[in-house]
Amino acid sequence: MNSQPTLQIERALLQDVAHLAPLFDRYRQFYGQTSDLDGAEAFLHDNVQLDRSVIYFVYANERSRPHGFTQLYPTLSSVSMRRLWVLNDLYVEAGLRKQGTGRALLEAARKHAAGTGAKGLELATAADNVTAQRLYEAAGYQKEVEFLHYFLSLEVWSDEKKRIRSGGSRRNQGFAG
Repeated sequence: MNSQPTLQIERALLQDVAHLAPLFDRYRQFYGQTSDLDGAEAFLHDNVQLDRSVIYFVYANERSRPHGFTQLYPTLSSVSMRRLWVLNDLYVEAGLRKQGTGRALLEAARKHAAGTGAKGLELATAADNVTAQRLYEAAGYQKEVEFLHYFLSLEVWSDEKKRIRSGGSRRNQGFAG
C-alpha cells in the first residue's frame, strides 16, 4: 500500500482563507515576523475578496489542511504593454519539502500566468537561499542580471514626518543632512 500522500492543488476562494491563515502566519514567522493570526486571516481575506492576489495551496489526500501555498500579485510592464505576475510568496511545510510540492506550486503559478496572457513571472529570493534558487532555476527561472532592483522604505519617511510634526528637526534627531 502506498503511504505517500496524494497532493492536490487548488486556487484559494474566500472559504479557504480561514484554513490558509495559520500556514500564512507560520510563513511570516519563518521570515522573522511575530505571529498575528488575526492579521494574517484579514490580509488573505482582503486579497482574495478584492482580487489583489491569486493564491494556490496544496493539501494532501481528502482536502486536509493546507501544507503549502504560493501567492501571486498582478502587475504590468509598460515597455511590453503586457501583464506580469509577481510570485511574492512560496512556502511549503518542512514535512512536504523535497517531494515536488514546491515545484508543483510553481507549475500552478506558471499555468495561471500563461492563462492570463502574461509576459512572465518574476520573483525575488534571499541571496543565501540556495535551496530556493535551485528550485527556481530547475523550474526554468533565470537570474536577472541586466537590472538592479532598488527599494525605498516608506516607514523611514513616516518616522521622520512624525518627528518633524512633534517639533523635532533632522538636526535635532541626529540626521546629517
